[in-house]
Amino acid sequence: MGHLLIFGLGYTAKRIAAAMRELGWQVSATGSAGDIAFADREAVLAALGQATHILSSVPPDRASGGDPVLDTYGEALAGRALFYLSSTGVYGDRQGAWVDEATPTIAQSGEGRRNARAEADLAWLNMGARVFRLPGIYGPGRSALDRVREGKARRIDLPDQVFSRVHVDDIASGVVAALTQDAPAGAYNLGDDLPASGNEVTEHACRLLGLPLPALEALEEANLSDMARGFYMENRRVANGKAKRVLAWQPRYPTYVEGLAALL
Repeated sequence: MGHLLIFGLGYTAKRIAAAMRELGWQVSATGSAGDIAFADREAVLAALGQATHILSSVPPDRASGGDPVLDTYGEALAGRALFYLSSTGVYGDRQGAWVDEATPTIAQSGEGRRNARAEADLAWLNMGARVFRLPGIYGPGRSALDRVREGKARRIDLPDQVFSRVHVDDIASGVVAALTQDAPAGAYNLGDDLPASGNEVTEHACRLLGLPLPALEALEEANLSDMARGFYMENRRVANGKAKRVLAWQPRYPTYVEGLAALL
């Protein structure tokens, strides 16, 4: 069995760690929930020496825009079996069009403003990593059901806006497939089979819970954070065919309907 070192043991990486341990792998990780301090260079390099596979779920640094893992330990990662959790945000706004792994990212095409995530995505690809581009992630404690229950759900009046999403356990199964099959380097989209508007998902959650729909708000009047506004300004459908074909991956929750039903 292998030994997996995870940089950043967050919401998604914890699911991956648990799945790999169930398969008999050794797993060590940096971060507050891990067993190694990221800044303890000696301990990290020792762990890298033992690891057969390395996964980073660490996002770019908000202040510098750099990738903390590559900036700090990049030289020690060269030539290793690398895996990186990225975002489908690297594709930018596609006005509702489908994107796949052959679609140029913002960093590759030079479109739009500088995008730290797209640059990190490209840097990991150039290191020979398997890069998983993830859309909106939902799962236990983080879904439309939780937002509706807490009174935090929004409905924004953008009739043509659509995006993809993925259940956290489907991310885990896709990454596990890549780890255990020695998957080819490159990008993989892990998203469900049904891109849909945020309003559709919120309305379905309300129906499941028997709660009233939030009021429909215009984007200009919704008083959203810059991050949330940026999210609503992007519009794309993410194709998942490569992951199904190359990794033999099938989402357990092919649409938000199955995903929310399981969470309920």
